[in-house]
Amino acid sequence: MSTFLHYLTLSAPLFGVVVLGYGIGKLSSWKREWTQRVSKFVFAVPLPALLFHMMSTRTRGVPVDARLLLAYFGSCFIVFGIGRAVAHFLFRMDGVAQSVFALGGVFSNNVLLGVPLARLTLGEPAMASVALVLVFNALTLWTLVTVSVEWARHGALNLSGLRKTTVQVLKNPIVIGILCGTAFALTGLTLPPAADTALSWVGHLAGPLALLVLGMGTSEYGFSSGWRESAAICLLKLVLQPLVVWALALALGLPVLERQAAVLLASLSVGANVYLMSNEFQTLQQPIASSLVLSTLLAAVTTPLLLALAG
Repeated sequence: MSTFLHYLTLSAPLFGVVVLGYGIGKLSSWKREWTQRVSKFVFAVPLPALLFHMMSTRTRGVPVDARLLLAYFGSCFIVFGIGRAVAHFLFRMDGVAQSVFALGGVFSNNVLLGVPLARLTLGEPAMASVALVLVFNALTLWTLVTVSVEWARHGALNLSGLRKTTVQVLKNPIVIGILCGTAFALTGLTLPPAADTALSWVGHLAGPLALLVLGMGTSEYGFSSGWRESAAICLLKLVLQPLVVWALALALGLPVLERQAAVLLASLSVGANVYLMSNEFQTLQQPIASSLVLSTLLAAVTTPLLLALAG
């Protein structure tokens, strides 16, 4: 219980900033395009700067355990399959809707919520593990849902769609920041003091701004319909996936820090990219939107609890 209260106390201010952002987004004078502009800025400047600085200056000789990827993405594939089965047998959805529903159960808000939360609760040593998951997360899960949807529609894979997904992921500023920072670290060079300080200052803006943007974006959604599907998605995302990650991490013998990082990322709320996918495939927009709000609220308690258990 004391460990749970410790993580709850640490994470409470972060979720408090999310609530503040939600309140700002609900103001009648606040315009939706302002949220979009702030979001684009956060994704284009502070977050890539933070991740580049982190990867370019991280301690050498302390490699991340690759079993982390097996535990994390292994859970994604397992829970995705379970999610499709739930969507089919419980809600009688078609193949496209099943795919988007299942994606909601595995695609975490790793950037806006995971990065600042991991830094505060697990510390800098855990950030290399977080970055490793971030590099592969969008590519792996977007490819998974694209293959699932194309198979449901045509019974075959669309290589053009997979190629487009890969290009879009590699153009993502977050991925670029991580890959460039890692490449710089491998050169053995160090940043000039002025550049190091500047990147550090800009990176410190990333956490608070990301959480504000998350709250502002969440304020655009509601609970008008699809609550049963939304509740099922939250159960998959906030309970089943972190428990499967935890079980796989224990089976693979992951060290405590990597295990906690994997469980933390798996326990986070549904990522906004799932809503983009639901729009792209024109299915489940309202249940997915509701799950974004509901899972963010619930994660304020479930994430600290699962972190304590994983420790």
